[in-house]
Amino acid sequence: MVSWPTIALKRVYDAPEVSDGHRVLVDRLWPRGLSKADARIDLWLRDLAPSHELRKWFHAHPEHWKEFRQRYLAELRTATADHALAQLYEVLNRVSPVTLVFASKSTDKNNATVLKEFVEGMKKPPRGTGDHRTRAQRRKKS
Repeated sequence: MVSWPTIALKRVYDAPEVSDGHRVLVDRLWPRGLSKADARIDLWLRDLAPSHELRKWFHAHPEHWKEFRQRYLAELRTATADHALAQLYEVLNRVSPVTLVFASKSTDKNNATVLKEFVEGMKKPPRGTGDHRTRAQRRKKS
């Protein structure tokens, strides 16, 4: 498994700091009311953001976090996201630290948190992967 440098998360509206390192905006739209100079974004990867349709759907249904996460992970595995992921991996290979910057008011349920988990190898694999048998079923078979 590849060992990445520190990946931090931060709202784009929070003041930039030197400790942020390389700041990567991972939203499809530029944040409202914020100039490019004030945001101090080093790289804007629009294609790593959720699709317009998924973003609008989640905004209207924030209680469906798990479904948003699954759908966004599926989008990250598409050809559209592939080039942008390659750019992010290139940055991670040469710069540390890296901060994924987002505009969402929610600091724990947003696309940047999912993207960070995806890049770091994910804490929990998405449903539909791996051995689906329960521990008891696996013991019986042994």
